[in-house]
Amino acid sequence: MRFMMLMIPKGYETAAPGTMPDAKAVAAMMRYNQELKDAGVLVTLDGLHPPSMGVRVTFPDGKAQVTDGPFAEAKEVLGGYWMIDVTSKAEAVAWALRCPGDDNATVEVRQVQEFADFPADVQAELGGFDEMQAGKRRKG
Repeated sequence: MRFMMLMIPKGYETAAPGTMPDAKAVAAMMRYNQELKDAGVLVTLDGLHPPSMGVRVTFPDGKAQVTDGPFAEAKEVLGGYWMIDVTSKAEAVAWALRCPGDDNATVEVRQVQEFADFPADVQAELGGFDEMQAGKRRKG
Protein backbone atom coordinates (compact mmCIF):
# COMPACT_ATOMS: atom_id res chain seq x y z
CA MET A 1 0.00 0.00 0.00
CA ARG A 2 1.29 3.39 -0.91
CA PHE A 3 0.84 6.35 1.38
CA MET A 4 1.76 9.97 0.93
CA MET A 5 2.98 11.76 4.01
CA LEU A 6 2.45 15.49 3.56
CA MET A 7 4.53 17.99 5.56
CA ILE A 8 2.44 21.02 6.53
CA PRO A 9 4.69 23.59 8.27
CA LYS A 10 2.92 26.39 10.15
CA GLY A 11 3.82 29.80 8.81
CA TYR A 12 5.01 28.54 5.43
CA GLU A 13 1.94 30.07 3.78
CA THR A 14 3.48 33.52 4.34
CA ALA A 15 7.16 32.60 3.78
CA ALA A 16 9.08 34.93 1.48
CA PRO A 17 10.47 33.67 -1.83
CA GLY A 18 13.74 31.86 -1.30
CA THR A 19 13.01 30.97 2.34
CA MET A 20 15.17 28.01 3.30
CA PRO A 21 14.98 25.65 6.27
CA ASP A 22 17.53 25.66 9.09
CA ALA A 23 20.57 23.43 8.43
CA LYS A 24 20.09 21.52 11.72
CA ALA A 25 16.48 20.76 10.80
CA VAL A 26 17.60 19.58 7.36
CA ALA A 27 20.23 17.32 8.94
CA ALA A 28 17.61 15.72 11.21
CA MET A 29 15.26 15.30 8.27
CA MET A 30 17.98 13.70 6.15
CA ARG A 31 18.63 11.14 8.90
CA TYR A 32 14.90 10.36 8.88
CA ASN A 33 14.87 10.14 5.07
CA GLN A 34 17.79 7.70 5.23
CA GLU A 35 15.87 5.55 7.74
CA LEU A 36 12.94 5.39 5.31
CA LYS A 37 15.31 4.43 2.49
CA ASP A 38 17.21 1.86 4.56
CA ALA A 39 13.90 0.25 5.59
CA GLY A 40 12.99 -0.11 1.90
CA VAL A 41 9.74 1.85 2.22
CA LEU A 42 10.72 5.13 0.53
CA VAL A 43 9.39 5.57 -3.01
CA THR A 44 10.18 9.27 -3.48
CA LEU A 45 10.33 12.56 -1.59
CA ASP A 46 10.67 16.25 -2.30
CA GLY A 47 10.58 19.60 -0.55
CA LEU A 48 8.57 22.45 -2.05
CA HIS A 49 9.37 26.13 -2.45
CA PRO A 50 7.07 28.48 -0.50
CA PRO A 51 3.68 29.40 -1.97
CA SER A 52 4.96 32.95 -2.57
CA MET A 53 6.89 31.45 -5.50
CA GLY A 54 3.95 29.45 -6.85
CA VAL A 55 0.72 30.01 -8.72
CA ARG A 56 -2.76 28.59 -8.38
CA VAL A 57 -4.92 27.79 -11.36
CA THR A 58 -8.64 27.92 -10.64
CA PHE A 59 -11.59 27.43 -12.96
CA PRO A 60 -14.36 29.92 -12.18
CA ASP A 61 -17.23 29.35 -14.60
CA GLY A 62 -15.07 26.72 -16.33
CA LYS A 63 -12.42 29.21 -17.44
CA ALA A 64 -8.82 28.87 -16.27
CA GLN A 65 -7.53 31.71 -14.13
CA VAL A 66 -3.97 32.06 -12.75
CA THR A 67 -3.27 33.68 -9.37
CA ASP A 68 0.31 34.35 -8.28
CA GLY A 69 1.35 33.47 -4.73
CA PRO A 70 1.28 34.14 -1.91
CA PHE A 71 -2.34 33.21 -1.42
CA ALA A 72 -4.13 35.36 1.15
CA GLU A 73 -6.77 32.76 1.93
CA ALA A 74 -4.29 29.93 2.57
CA LYS A 75 -4.27 28.62 6.13
CA GLU A 76 -2.21 25.47 5.56
CA VAL A 77 0.19 24.73 2.72
CA LEU A 78 2.51 21.88 1.80
CA GLY A 79 6.20 22.15 2.49
CA GLY A 80 7.09 18.76 1.08
CA TYR A 81 6.09 15.12 0.87
CA TRP A 82 7.21 11.52 1.09
CA MET A 83 5.69 8.66 -0.87
CA ILE A 84 6.14 5.41 1.03
CA ASP A 85 5.14 1.82 0.31
CA VAL A 86 4.18 -0.08 3.47
CA THR A 87 1.90 -2.94 4.48
CA SER A 88 -0.74 -0.95 6.38
CA LYS A 89 -2.05 2.42 7.48
CA ALA A 90 -0.71 1.65 10.96
CA GLU A 91 2.79 1.23 9.55
CA ALA A 92 2.49 4.51 7.64
CA VAL A 93 1.39 6.29 10.81
CA ALA A 94 4.29 4.70 12.70
CA TRP A 95 6.69 6.22 10.15
CA ALA A 96 4.98 9.63 10.44
CA LEU A 97 5.39 9.48 14.23
CA ARG A 98 9.15 9.12 13.74
CA CYS A 99 9.42 12.32 11.68
CA PRO A 100 11.65 14.90 13.39
CA GLY A 101 8.97 17.59 13.43
CA ASP A 102 8.61 20.46 15.87
CA ASP A 103 5.74 22.58 17.22
CA ASN A 104 5.31 24.09 13.75
CA ALA A 105 4.98 20.83 11.83
CA THR A 106 2.07 18.60 10.93
CA VAL A 107 2.41 15.42 8.89
CA GLU A 108 -0.79 14.31 7.17
CA VAL A 109 -0.89 10.65 6.08
CA ARG A 110 -3.07 9.77 3.07
CA GLN A 111 -3.41 6.46 1.27
CA VAL A 112 -2.86 6.56 -2.49
CA GLN A 113 -5.78 5.30 -4.58
CA GLU A 114 -4.75 2.14 -6.35
CA PHE A 115 -6.28 0.83 -9.59
CA ALA A 116 -8.08 -1.98 -7.73
CA ASP A 117 -9.80 0.56 -5.45
CA PHE A 118 -11.99 1.81 -8.30
CA PRO A 119 -15.20 0.26 -9.67
CA ALA A 120 -15.09 -1.36 -13.12
CA ASP A 121 -16.45 1.66 -15.02
CA VAL A 122 -13.76 3.92 -13.57
CA GLN A 123 -11.07 1.29 -14.19
CA ALA A 124 -12.12 1.27 -17.85
CA GLU A 125 -11.43 5.03 -18.03
CA LEU A 126 -8.01 4.55 -16.42
CA GLY A 127 -6.57 2.63 -19.38
CA GLY A 128 -2.99 3.71 -19.94
CA PHE A 129 -2.62 5.24 -16.48
CA ASP A 130 0.21 2.86 -15.52
CA GLU A 131 2.20 3.96 -18.57
CA MET A 132 1.71 7.61 -17.61
CA GLN A 133 3.08 6.94 -14.14
CA ALA A 134 6.09 5.12 -15.53
CA GLY A 135 7.14 8.14 -17.64
CA LYS A 136 10.61 9.59 -17.18
CA ARG A 137 11.26 12.97 -15.58
CA ARG A 138 12.35 15.66 -17.98
CA LYS A 139 15.78 17.14 -17.49
CA GLY A 140 16.05 20.85 -16.76
